[in-house]
Amino acid sequence: MATTYASFFPDGTRELASLAPEETWWRWRGHDVHVARARRPDAAARVLVLHGAGGHAGAVWPYAALLAARGLDVAAVDLPLYGRTRAPDPRRTRYDDWVELVVALAEAEDDGRPLVLLGVSMGGMLAYEVGARSPHVAAVAATCLLDPRDLRTQAQMTRFGPLALVGGVLTPLVRGRVATTTIPIRRVADPARLSRDRRLCELSAQDPRGAGATVPLGFLASYLRYRHVAPEEVTTPLALVHPAEDAWTPPRLSLRVARRTAGPLRIVMLRGCGHLPIEQPGLDDLLTAVEALASEG
Repeated sequence: MATTYASFFPDGTRELASLAPEETWWRWRGHDVHVARARRPDAAARVLVLHGAGGHAGAVWPYAALLAARGLDVAAVDLPLYGRTRAPDPRRTRYDDWVELVVALAEAEDDGRPLVLLGVSMGGMLAYEVGARSPHVAAVAATCLLDPRDLRTQAQMTRFGPLALVGGVLTPLVRGRVATTTIPIRRVADPARLSRDRRLCELSAQDPRGAGATVPLGFLASYLRYRHVAPEEVTTPLALVHPAEDAWTPPRLSLRVARRTAGPLRIVMLRGCGHLPIEQPGLDDLLTAVEALASEG
């Protein structure tokens, strides 16, 4: 049996996390967008899970499955360049496309029930941005909030440490043919820091739909240049559910953003968890926080 992301979840959650999703497709601007689902028509709220760089719907599906077990209607989307979503020209995919796609998906699927976005890793800031832009988002939960324009954040996110600052300065030069040049995402982001479990890091690094994928330099440059909505203008209820033992993106980076937001804020440190939170008791902390947001929506 092939190793799955759910197989790394703790005893007592693994069977529920292994729920097979309903595989669906949504057409958007020439993209065939893959969305994994566990429909619960009677649920009072819906949750959309967003992955980050090197992730995909399958990698974050165990969180969706565990939330479905708590009675929530859930979905997880493959963003362009990752998973099973097909883009008309992947070399021209930009971070702006991610934002616009999720905004459009939230609008297209609005059924009157509150929608909570759960953003994992880089998906946290994506969820924050969509929550600030879309009237269809009731609340946001994010495992981290990384402002890519912050030089200290740039230095922490990549393999290159302080040298990443040079890359940030040079991003305006990434245009034309250079922008369509692709590189493996693992050359930029180190999958060895994804989890406290070395085997999970290895699975991600070898996953052709995740950290084993290639991305265009133009996507990376567009992410580093993207000007997210200022925290002082964000009024959407927010839960920062940050792994307490995150060796990749320290909580202080996310707290600098979260504490400046203007809306209701809840800060939950996920006890015992690394960057991709799979450990107990922090995993339950995460699920409970999302469930609380959904009930308040």
